[in-house]
Amino acid sequence: MIQGTTSDAGKSTVVAGLCRLLARAAVRVVPFKPQNMALNSAVTADGGEIGRAQALQAQAAGLASHTDMNPVLLKPSSDTGAQIIIHGRARLDLDARAYHEYKPVAMQAVLASHRRLCEGYDVVLVEGAGSPAEINLRERDIANMGFAEAVDCPVVLVADIDRGGVFAHLVGTLDCLSPSERARVKGFIINRFRGDLSLLEPGLDWLRERTGKPVLGVLPYLHGLHLDAEDAVAATQSAKDDGAPRLRVIVPVLPRISNHTDFDALRAHPRVDLRWIGPGTPIPPADLIVLPGSKSVRADLAFLREQGWERALLRHLRYGGKVVGICGGMQMLGRRIEDPDGREGAPGGSDGLGLLDF
Repeated sequence: MIQGTTSDAGKSTVVAGLCRLLARAAVRVVPFKPQNMALNSAVTADGGEIGRAQALQAQAAGLASHTDMNPVLLKPSSDTGAQIIIHGRARLDLDARAYHEYKPVAMQAVLASHRRLCEGYDVVLVEGAGSPAEINLRERDIANMGFAEAVDCPVVLVADIDRGGVFAHLVGTLDCLSPSERARVKGFIINRFRGDLSLLEPGLDWLRERTGKPVLGVLPYLHGLHLDAEDAVAATQSAKDDGAPRLRVIVPVLPRISNHTDFDALRAHPRVDLRWIGPGTPIPPADLIVLPGSKSVRADLAFLREQGWERALLRHLRYGGKVVGICGGMQMLGRRIEDPDGREGAPGGSDGLGLLDF
């Protein structure tokens, strides 16, 4: 199991890389993430939903993605609530406290998927979620050490040196674990290193002496690496400074933006200048405005209005600009949005932008 000292430490990339290495060595390897929380999902070969990282890892392993690779997917619909997807299918909507009570049920789904994968493959490469050192979430944990303890799985801990404090992250994480969990950690990987490795070696020696655990590898910072993001919007683009004309595309960053990886192809295209426009940021001129998907369409539409996007869209269209809406963004372009059962927030309805007749 690959666990991280923080979110975005590089767990997904390490698992994908190990999947590819083992697949090239003719080892039957499969990726697995017990519980994922993300609004970016992928559709599997059996018609369900899993996190995009597991779909990427399956591709690295030469496999079609399957719902057993990510049996529990949480898709947040508010700061305290989420849609619960079990084995690829939406089952119910719960707030954080209710989901905590539901975890023993979710754990059974996790263990069933893991058991099936173990029966079919030589190696199951497990990815943790966030950090195992979240003390408030330890009870009924199914995503990190709770799962590792349940199936007796060895753990490798990954830390991101690029954000600083890598030794504190590793030692501090170990210090927050129970004795049996600490014993389960077999070593460390330091990720996103750039510079002279010899300058890092005294720190690696200190870490071994302090913890008694080896540093299994130091991975370089990979410039220009474009992999599907689990959650955070990837705002960086490759350098495009050749002076050639480009299509100017802007996308508002919605509070509940969904599947923003839809835009990765545009972001990587050499003839496209794509900009994410966050809250409070002036809305610049563009050739194309794209309204992205949303997990809470009415609330995100209200956010757009508060940020001045309705006026900007009408002005943009008046001057010949183009607008595209994807999924929830398309719903916003219609006349009316109704949610009488409160599936995405408070029950009720909202006037749409009235740009399309539905």
